[in-house]
Amino acid sequence: MTAHDPAVPDGGSAPGAEFERLLAVMDRLRSPGGCPWDAAQTHESLLRYLVEESYEVVEAVEALEPSERRRTELVEELGDVLLQVVFHSRIGQEHPDGQRFDISDVLAAVTDKLVRRHPAVFPPGHDAAARQAAGTTAADSTVVEGTTLDSASPGGTGSDVTGAGSVVVGNGTPSDAELAARWDAVKRREKPQRTRIFDGIPPALPALAYAEKALSKARRHGVAGLPEPRPESDEQDRQAEEDALGEELFRRVQDSSARGLDAERALRTAVRRFVRDHDAPSSPAPSDAR
Repeated sequence: MTAHDPAVPDGGSAPGAEFERLLAVMDRLRSPGGCPWDAAQTHESLLRYLVEESYEVVEAVEALEPSERRRTELVEELGDVLLQVVFHSRIGQEHPDGQRFDISDVLAAVTDKLVRRHPAVFPPGHDAAARQAAGTTAADSTVVEGTTLDSASPGGTGSDVTGAGSVVVGNGTPSDAELAARWDAVKRREKPQRTRIFDGIPPALPALAYAEKALSKARRHGVAGLPEPRPESDEQDRQAEEDALGEELFRRVQDSSARGLDAERALRTAVRRFVRDHDAPSSPAPSDAR
């Protein structure tokens, strides 16, 4: 694949043209006469690469050099993550009927989700107009049963999704509490199978991310015994606090390693114990949407 042509303008149709080129290259690699390695891959065999590429994006974002090098690396690593999405979608085209999907289904699903979860931004009728401009219809994408843009929008048939405790600030802009309630109401319709506090946490998360996710859900649902949230420090103090925390965590890992203990497993076990001890049916209106 050749490098990006600098003669192609950054605006207009260039992103669409480059995306179509990526799809064509992926199709050629996967098709007969293409690349044997690409043709042999499955959803399962690609998982390790999705994880690796995601961590490389993190590395590029956290690079210390605020330079052209950082920009170039971030563009490259984001492209590698996008490739994984395109690769999985191309494999999806080969699935049997009833399970088949392609990149259009993926794009429609994520766009629908963004619109559905931001009814304060996308008013009634916006979705139909956007689809008409894009040459698609509501039938072209998956719609969550019982969820429409109108029913999730202010003034629509479901405008009570915020609940009795919602607040609108004086200029009519939804408050954080109202946006949180709307977000959770939509998510509950999207994921009705999630009926307990800790449902939906990916079990393969690294231990520290698993702990953060479990604590976030616990706070949302009012689990007792957690520290009260504190006001955020200014940027300089926050950086100093994070540096000190990092040093403290690293010292604990050093100590555990010297004693032959597995810090990752120890934390994962502790989080699983916390989840087991505090799990319960989820409340109808969590306190925030984070």
